[in-house]
Amino acid sequence: MTTLYDVPADALIEALAEEIEIEEPDWAEFATTGVDAELPPEQEDFWATRAASLLRKVAISGPVGVERLSTEYGGSKNGSNRYRVAPDKRVDGSQNVIRTILQQLEDEDLVTTADGEGRRITPEGESLLTDTADAVLEDLDRPELEKYA
Repeated sequence: MTTLYDVPADALIEALAEEIEIEEPDWAEFATTGVDAELPPEQEDFWATRAASLLRKVAISGPVGVERLSTEYGGSKNGSNRYRVAPDKRVDGSQNVIRTILQQLEDEDLVTTADGEGRRITPEGESLLTDTADAVLEDLDRPELEKYA
């Protein structure tokens, strides 16, 4: 049986983004992904890709909360003056984007809220990840991964 650890993360996230059926809110096209970003994402399927990535992260490190996830999706912010001597500062990602996607994943029964511990993956979510990992492994043309099939 193939798990999410047996396939490359980028291939799994791309395949999951096609499987997950959640709608992007109206405000998402204007929202940035964090304080470090000046513009909203230009990627057309950004919302589905971020949802797939969050589902994978919750499966790997769950139960996990919004604050810790926003730290993982953060970046570095340089001040308004690019010629400063001070180093860049570490900033968190958008908690609103993460929270909204997690709530949508909860509505799809892929993620559930753990009592005071954050979010964890449901059996349906784990099944989706496993089935998608199986499909990704079959589509990969990498002989070194065939031992997992």
